[in-house]
Amino acid sequence: MKLMLVGPRVVAVAAAGALLAGCGGPAAKGGGGPGPKPSGSAKRGGTETGGKKTGGTGKPDPQRSTLPGALPSAYEFTPDPARVPKDAARARKLTRNAALGENDWAAGMVRHTPYESGGSWPVLPESCVWTRSALPSGILDSFTRRLDLPARGGKGRVQGAVTVTVHRTEAGAEREIEDTVQESFRCPRQELGGGQRLSGLMSLRFDQKDVRNADASLFEAGKYTGPGSGGVQDYVWSKSRIGPVTTAVSVKGAKGYQNSDLLRIAAEGGAKVLYRVELELK
Repeated sequence: MKLMLVGPRVVAVAAAGALLAGCGGPAAKGGGGPGPKPSGSAKRGGTETGGKKTGGTGKPDPQRSTLPGALPSAYEFTPDPARVPKDAARARKLTRNAALGENDWAAGMVRHTPYESGGSWPVLPESCVWTRSALPSGILDSFTRRLDLPARGGKGRVQGAVTVTVHRTEAGAEREIEDTVQESFRCPRQELGGGQRLSGLMSLRFDQKDVRNADASLFEAGKYTGPGSGGVQDYVWSKSRIGPVTTAVSVKGAKGYQNSDLLRIAAEGGAKVLYRVELELK
């Protein structure tokens, strides 16, 4: 992976990000919905015991493990060009189908208030205070849903969010990934509005060989404070790209939760939303 970090937390952040980058496969899909469908070369031919492909050439596939439930050693999914949105209406359909709802992410999650938002774009100016603007011309749609784990059993409220964005081009989506990595270096402290603050932000982007469920992925970690946070809490965030579509998952910690808890929640949400994007594009 390409480490875009400095300081003593580099190892911990890199290890945490590796969990998110490698998440996927049957166990990660979870829930009571249909089982995961193969992507990329798996759709062209599966594997039998001994490594032979079915429905393919009959030759062993060195890129795919024969272990039950194993992830492929490379991401090979290619969107169907006919399924890639070309206009805003189709993009809105994709973002709303792919974004996770209260029954899709983790058990016990409920709607945050506000629950949904879309049709605008976040901007981080030199002041490092987030603002919003109209969607840039290169973006067909961007849509966010917010879900919480309610406070209970002496633990505070964990806040999660998932955003799905459709760009006009794959190059535009890739620029979003690249720009995002630089934002934490430019603004390691950020104001989210409403008294919410992030600090100590560190980012990394993974080498493609380390990503198993997307064309590109990055990870960010830091600290969060805000109304009702109960003090300084951990914060984790990931962003991924499949073709011209990007997904982002953030989790703001709370009293009683360890960083590992937040990583598990983020990894589960990230894997599920990427799977749903694949379903929309295949």
